[in-house]
Amino acid sequence: MTPPDDSHNASTRSDRRRVLITGLGPVSSIGHGSHDFAQALRRGERGIGPISAFDATGFPTALAGEITGLSARDYVPKSYRKATKVMARDIELAVVAARLAVTDARLATRDAEATEGGHPVDAKRTGCQIGAGFIAAEIDELALAMDSSKSEADGRPVWDMAKWGTEGEGGGGMNNLPPLWLLKYLPNMLACHVTIIHGLEGPSNTITCAQSSGLLSIGEGARVIERDDADLCVSGGAESKINLLGLMRFDLAGRMAHPPAPETPAEDVVRPFDDGSHGSVMGEGGGLVVLEHAGHALARGARVYAEVAGFGAGQSTSPYLPGVMPEPDPDEPEGGQLRAIRAALDDAGLEPGDIDAVIPTASGVPALDRSEMATLRAVFGTVPPIVTLTDRVGDCLAGHAGLAACAAASMLHDRAWPEGAFVHGGGALPDSPPRAILITTHAIGGPAAAAVFTAYDQPNT
Repeated sequence: MTPPDDSHNASTRSDRRRVLITGLGPVSSIGHGSHDFAQALRRGERGIGPISAFDATGFPTALAGEITGLSARDYVPKSYRKATKVMARDIELAVVAARLAVTDARLATRDAEATEGGHPVDAKRTGCQIGAGFIAAEIDELALAMDSSKSEADGRPVWDMAKWGTEGEGGGGMNNLPPLWLLKYLPNMLACHVTIIHGLEGPSNTITCAQSSGLLSIGEGARVIERDDADLCVSGGAESKINLLGLMRFDLAGRMAHPPAPETPAEDVVRPFDDGSHGSVMGEGGGLVVLEHAGHALARGARVYAEVAGFGAGQSTSPYLPGVMPEPDPDEPEGGQLRAIRAALDDAGLEPGDIDAVIPTASGVPALDRSEMATLRAVFGTVPPIVTLTDRVGDCLAGHAGLAACAAASMLHDRAWPEGAFVHGGGALPDSPPRAILITTHAIGGPAAAAVFTAYDQPNT
């Protein structure tokens, strides 16, 4: 791999602290934990099917990447189980992912029940950055408060803000929300619970930028370690929109698939980079990874999955929203994503030709995929092999890039291509395994991110 002719950046790279990935915590509809998730990817498994949590027949599609049989109670210390009552589904996913990542990294944290025998962490030198979404409230918790905040107009029930509020003549309908309602739905509660359970007292942050949230959080974690504010960070993202409000917002944002018939098979509904795709479907899940300073990792004999070689971020000025923003030009690169990718490559000291594979957003929404493909062509010319996740687990929004990070790190560590990876425009996958993988996202609202992971040659891992 030949770095670009940029002596200033090369000096900066050589001087900064290297960041390795030493633990994976994927949670998805195709499997949880580093081993099961990697095996499911390798076999090309798909976890999209009919929603079982509620009746979704009124929506354009009732398909989603739903996780069943998962409870945070099984992944927290016994002393903390009462707190799961105020965990929205998003929080549960993050808590599970954190437990999986920490145990996979063989670390010992405050959660001694799960991490006994691991390497003790220095709480003040261990950070946590988790990408989150705007958590959708459960309808049954809103119902009483909403019902007590109605008036009538022309014989029909209408929403009455005065009856909802408490000031002046307000009816106080909002007081019918559960007492700890807000604590269940604040986006920063994902990182809050994870840091409390594991006793992580280093730099902590929450980033809410839709599909880019997880990758922006991993970039933030890497920067924290690079500037020597921490030796370890638990970073990534998690989200679930498989509920009534989540599906409605997803459809209004122009992302939900509208298949021709309810019985259309899942594999025919979401087809990334295919103009015949009907759109996307919701998923739930996410991935947290343990980022670790190389010196710290090697001193304790940690297993290394990959190295975070470069990171970049960008912002688009015209994000696509039906009826609000115009559909993107299919031949025009997505500006924010293009800047993010170029920044990540420059940060890694790599040329486009050094990248062996790409894990993009690949939403399955034709207009968005055409724009993303134009971006990749602008960077690479001939696009490298692509690995897609939305057609396997649905659109997990803030959790998407966390899962992509787990997928990339697994591919680099196992030296293996997953089934379903494809070379855009035909051809065959190379015989050699991937050594450098680009992860890139563009999100609702315009934020974009990119990161380059590279293989780390370490014996006996």
